[in-house]
Amino acid sequence: MEQLTLFPATLTLIAINVAASLYAWANPKFLMGNLFWVQGVREKREYHRFLTAGFLHGGVFHLLINMFVLFQFGRIIEDILGTPKFLIVYFAALLGGNAWAYLENFRKPDYRALGASGATSGIILSFCLFLPFATLLFFVIPMPAVVFAVAFIGISILLAQNENRVIGHEAHLGGAIFGLVATMIVEPRSLSIFSDQVARVLGGG
Repeated sequence: MEQLTLFPATLTLIAINVAASLYAWANPKFLMGNLFWVQGVREKREYHRFLTAGFLHGGVFHLLINMFVLFQFGRIIEDILGTPKFLIVYFAALLGGNAWAYLENFRKPDYRALGASGATSGIILSFCLFLPFATLLFFVIPMPAVVFAVAFIGISILLAQNENRVIGHEAHLGGAIFGLVATMIVEPRSLSIFSDQVARVLGGG
């Protein structure tokens, strides 16, 4: 139990996501009023959607996947950065991901999305910066985290071009980039930590 106190923000974010999603499933009006919706932002100036959409999910599987990722990576990044910096990275990724999706779909007023995947994408990329050679699974294929990061961004760019997509890859891409940049801003040593590990591996040291 004492270990749980080491990452209070991660656990709090999970609790909020679960509570908000459960409430939204039982209250469709609340769900529709808080998910990400281009027309709602563009014409009605409902800017709260940039934030609130990141705490809502489309179903149990969607929620479980995002919360599993948040727990697995969030507690590590919160431990490395400390709670305040971790929260800055998380919300920068969440808001940045939805802002990216808004710009990508500005001419699609009916575009709607929800979920914490923009935020969790940023946390994963932050993890890759600190632990570039940790083994991660990408579609069940094991690979170093640094390779995972490149593949994740590249595939998100490609899939975001698909007009018939049902997954918000734009938010994944924006969240990943904003999370990476936010990490470098709040912890400038992250770049040297990353480069030192790369140099050590490439140099065989």
